[in-house]
Amino acid sequence: MKNHSYSVYIIASKSRVIYVGMTNSLERRIYEHKNDLVDGFSKKYRCHRLVYFESFDEVLKAIDREKQLKREPQEESLADRARESHLGGLSS
Repeated sequence: MKNHSYSVYIIASKSRVIYVGMTNSLERRIYEHKNDLVDGFSKKYRCHRLVYFESFDEVLKAIDREKQLKREPQEESLADRARESHLGGLSS
C-alpha cells in the first residue's frame, strides 16, 4: 500500500496578505506559487513566501486542518504560526 502525504500550508506576500492551502506535493505547490504558474488569489496578491506548514498522512485530517486555519482570524493565526514555525516570521 502506498503511503500518502498531505500538507496544509500558509504563504504570505510582503504586504502580509496570506493564503492557506492544501496539497499532496508541498515542494511542487510552493514552486508554482513562487513562479506565478497558476492564476488565482496567490498570483494576484503575490503570495510567494512559505511561512508555515503541517504534514498529514490522511487527506481528511489535512482538509479539516485547512478549514480550521481558514476559520481563525488571519492576523492572529499567522502570528501564531510564524512564532511556532522553524521557518521564521514575516519580516520584510
